[in-house]
Amino acid sequence: MGDKSESAAKEKTAEKKVGENPYKGFMQDFMIADKYGEASVRNTYKRAFDEWKDSVEYFASLVCTLNHQIWNHYEAGNEPLARVYNELWKTADEFAYEHFKGKDLLYYSNFLD
Repeated sequence: MGDKSESAAKEKTAEKKVGENPYKGFMQDFMIADKYGEASVRNTYKRAFDEWKDSVEYFASLVCTLNHQIWNHYEAGNEPLARVYNELWKTADEFAYEHFKGKDLLYYSNFLD
C-alpha cells in the first residue's frame, strides 16, 4: 500500500466520482462496530457488502477500510479482531476480482494498488 498522500489522492478521486468520501463513512461505521465486538463487525460488513457490492467505487473503499482495520488492530495488539478483518478483506477482495470486469476491475485494482 502507498503512502498517506497517495491514499488521500485516491480517496479524493473516489469522492469526486461518487460525490462523497465513502472511505470515511465506512471507517466510522467500523470504528463503532469495533466497540461492540466481532459480531458487530461482521454485521456491519454484511450490511455494507450487500448494499455496495455492485458499486465499484464504494466497494473499493470498503475493501480499503477493511485493510486499514487489519493493520489498526494488529498494531494495537488486538490480533483476534485483526484476524476477523483479514478474513472479511480476503472474502471481499476475492469477490471483487470475480465480480468486476473491464474498466470496473481496472478502477478497483488501481484504487487498491
